[in-house]
Amino acid sequence: MNARIKSTAGTAVSYESRPDDHVVDRTVSCSRCDAVCCRLTVVLLSADDVPAQFVGHDERGLRVMARGADGWCSALDHERMCCGIYEQRPSICRKFAMGSAYCRDERAKYMLEPA
Repeated sequence: MNARIKSTAGTAVSYESRPDDHVVDRTVSCSRCDAVCCRLTVVLLSADDVPAQFVGHDERGLRVMARGADGWCSALDHERMCCGIYEQRPSICRKFAMGSAYCRDERAKYMLEPA
């Protein structure tokens, strides 16, 4: 059964649920990460109140967080590697659990990418 849909670099991929989806690795910390989650496509919900300059549209016309030329979320503060609109971040970003299976998977893929 597909537990969730994720999208990296604009390509939607189904993601199978795993037995360790509920396990959170407490050694993972956003302060020691390259903001890998800020590379994922974030579809905005109608209740999300994101500043207009950070909103884009995908190929299907869905409202999404815009991306910079580098492919990272346009709201990313590159100097601090954290969200520049943290208090106004989209609901999907609020639900993304630090150290969760999804987080660990994205971090692992990022570490495998060539520099």
